[in-house]
Amino acid sequence: MVYEEWVANVPSSITDDALWRVKAYRIALFAADLCWNDVSGLRRDRRAWGIVDQLVRAIGSVSANIAEGFSRGTGRDRAHFYEYALGSARESRDWYFKARHLLGSKLVGERLRLLAEIIRLLLTMIPQQRTYAVHENEEAYGTPED
Repeated sequence: MVYEEWVANVPSSITDDALWRVKAYRIALFAADLCWNDVSGLRRDRRAWGIVDQLVRAIGSVSANIAEGFSRGTGRDRAHFYEYALGSARESRDWYFKARHLLGSKLVGERLRLLAEIIRLLLTMIPQQRTYAVHENEEAYGTPED
């Protein structure tokens, strides 16, 4: 599956959302779709069932946590969920590596490059969100000494 073809077939209910502008989210959704194709062959081998379950959960969690973070009102809250997405991307990379004997080195190499791109993007996004602060009006809420 080619990314550009995949993007052309994503429903407008997803692409019309502001979240679609987040590149890491788009790539994570693409990776999750690719994963479904990848694990269909693994399901035939009983020895791989544990890997299949872990891989599907981990890779699905990447876009889900980016979406959750994007919906948060403060940069600190966003960063928290983006960190979860980062952990899930790294976990996905680990499970793909473990599945390389069944999936093949070439396919796994492609998936690892895709996950590396997501990780790189998240490593840029997280510090940016940590510096974003919502300042409340202290007069309206009082000070801690009140």
